Amino acid sequence: MSSVVNCPYSSDAQVVELVKRVYGLVPSTVKPLPSYLDQNFHLEVAGLGDFVLKIINYLEGRNPEVLEGMLSAMMKLNEKGLPTPVPQTSLDGKRVSVESIEYSSNSHQHMVVMLTYLQGTPIAKIKSSPQLLYEIGRMAARVDSVLTELDSSYVKALSRNDFIWNLTNVPLLEQYLWHIKDNTLREVVAAVIQQFKERIEPNLPGFRKCVNHGDLNDHNILVMPEEDGLDKPVYKISGILDFGDMSYGFYVFEVAIVIMYMMIESPEPLNVGSPVLAGYESMIPLNAAERDALYLLVLCRFCQSLVMASYNVVLHPENEEYLMITARSGWRLLLQLWKMGKEAAEELWFRPHKADI
Repeated sequence: MSSVVNCPYSSDAQVVELVKRVYGLVPSTVKPLPSYLDQNFHLEVAGLGDFVLKIINYLEGRNPEVLEGMLSAMMKLNEKGLPTPVPQTSLDGKRVSVESIEYSSNSHQHMVVMLTYLQGTPIAKIKSSPQLLYEIGRMAARVDSVLTELDSSYVKALSRNDFIWNLTNVPLLEQYLWHIKDNTLREVVAAVIQQFKERIEPNLPGFRKCVNHGDLNDHNILVMPEEDGLDKPVYKISGILDFGDMSYGFYVFEVAIVIMYMMIESPEPLNVGSPVLAGYESMIPLNAAERDALYLLVLCRFCQSLVMASYNVVLHPENEEYLMITARSGWRLLLQLWKMGKEAAEELWFRPHKADI
């Protein structure tokens, strides 16, 4: 993965001009939204509703063809009743526009996409129940199942060789280990990578392939209360966001990623795996090879998230607060899960969940 450069930096006034020129709309309000390395804006357009404008970095594995695959995935999922944003077309009928934006005394090329805005509260801001975690696991399986219907040309675009966020590419993290200053943490990450090489790579042929969302984290899943007036609100999933890490992978990758991210904000993080896995397996049961790999793959996703955050915060210190969201509790959880060991984790995760009974 090359160094990330040319992050977009557009003012509110530039956004208004861009939206008017590309989409023929005039936003009444423009509000910046958090983003990893792009720029996102919440737009309100009188009489038409709310939208999200995304100004996107050109990085390795991110180009108009890949972005079209992501947008097609959103459309396919939305058609099947899943709450995803709906891509909007520009005045010239395109879902992806390549636009020149002036900042830092130069003109910069960025891909631009506009989506419908989804209402809801991120999972990170509520106390999730085992039942909600079960529904999140089930939703993740529905996403993977629906994406088997994606057109083969889009699947090919989403193969994304050497994409750092695909769990297949965990060994690529070795080039970033020097960013981890703590010796203990660096040794654990190196040990996880080595175990991946020895225990996961030889067994990949036994995993079933699919297109993964790849980033179903606690900020990319929105919920809304389903019933009012209860001591313990019942939530329903109201939004699935951020398809920027989509790639062609394996079913077990998706469930490992969900377990890892649901651990971040949970008061009982080690118990998250059971309801998430039960929900996922209610639709897509894992085979023996996939189950055997799950614990290590959760560790691998922790390593990906934590190592790449450490790397990117050096490049983009102005975005440190957002980049280090996972790291605040992530390093502690990685060490806790590592010390716990595979057998003890599986004893918790593979036990029957009450939603199964």
